Amino acid sequence: MILHKYIQIIRKFDWILFVPVILLIILGVILIYSVALGSQTEQNYLNFQKQIVFFVLSVVCSLLIAVFFNYRYAIRLDSVFYILGVILLIAVLIFGNQVRGTTGWFNLGFVSLQPVEFVKIFLIIYLAKFFSDKAKYISQLRYLILSSLGVILLIALVVLQPDFGSALILFSIWAILILLSGIKKSHLLMLSGILILSSLILWLFVFQTYQKQRIMVFLDPSLDPLGSGYNITQAIIAIGSGGVFGKGLTFGSQSQLKFLPESQTDFIFAVLAEELGLFGVLLLLGLLGLLIWRLLYWAKNINDNFASYLIVATCILIFVELVVNIGGNLGILPITGITLPFVSYGGSSLLALMILIGLVESIIIRNRQ
Repeated sequence: MILHKYIQIIRKFDWILFVPVILLIILGVILIYSVALGSQTEQNYLNFQKQIVFFVLSVVCSLLIAVFFNYRYAIRLDSVFYILGVILLIAVLIFGNQVRGTTGWFNLGFVSLQPVEFVKIFLIIYLAKFFSDKAKYISQLRYLILSSLGVILLIALVVLQPDFGSALILFSIWAILILLSGIKKSHLLMLSGILILSSLILWLFVFQTYQKQRIMVFLDPSLDPLGSGYNITQAIIAIGSGGVFGKGLTFGSQSQLKFLPESQTDFIFAVLAEELGLFGVLLLLGLLGLLIWRLLYWAKNINDNFASYLIVATCILIFVELVVNIGGNLGILPITGITLPFVSYGGSSLLALMILIGLVESIIIRNRQ
């Protein structure tokens, strides 16, 4: 009887949503292996092995959540998740390891976990609950301010690391949900003014020299062609050299000869474009496009406000991260350290995204029932 119940649940699984995700992860693993094989360094092989472990772990975790976890429990636990997110961000500032100038990782021995990736999940659940209850009142300034308070605290803790890329992602999730919920034009202008003022304060009093340099070099890479501008320049060269079908796996000169730094994380898109060419880029964008379309389809067709907002927020997260990552590779956006969803090396990012996919599948299964 119980077995029959879970067979019925699995039959309601949305494979049109899940299969593109699995294919994206496999594509990322292949690219990570290509970089490791070409460089033949022990660290890169270790990264490949770690990604395989997180691939299996994240898929199993996603399936378990989809089948056994009723997403409606998350509605009751939104405040608990939010408080847990705050605790994690405070803890990582005290006990975390510093990597590339950012104190944002817990060292667990074999792996490091980046708590901000899981805080994105907690924020999505928190905002989905808030907007499902208060969206019709969001045109009132009081509720607009209330929606921002929880986000501001999380962003402030992330900025202290400092991790401005992740802070931008958290802000984008809230801001786009606000726009979709029907914010007044006057309130939008007020928020724009606050954002401009906050940017000036950050530039004058918060941003460190290397962060200001990143922005200046983004505007003009020639200012530092052998330093900060080098990464962008090499990424553009790699993308342009790929042609239609690419140079082939392990044959990309920029990535394999180490001209392209952070090739498994920040610049995985450049590796893809160089080694698999336009064909690989279209495959990547096609899979991401199918995933986003399917998420929007369910957000529109599910008669549950909390579920719809959770799916929309998940879609926003994936879309903004891919735009920021690819935009940085193309030189049209600053390099922020944001990974390419499901593709870049990074266990925390992959596991967090697959937890969200599991929650979405849980929503689909329960609503199909």
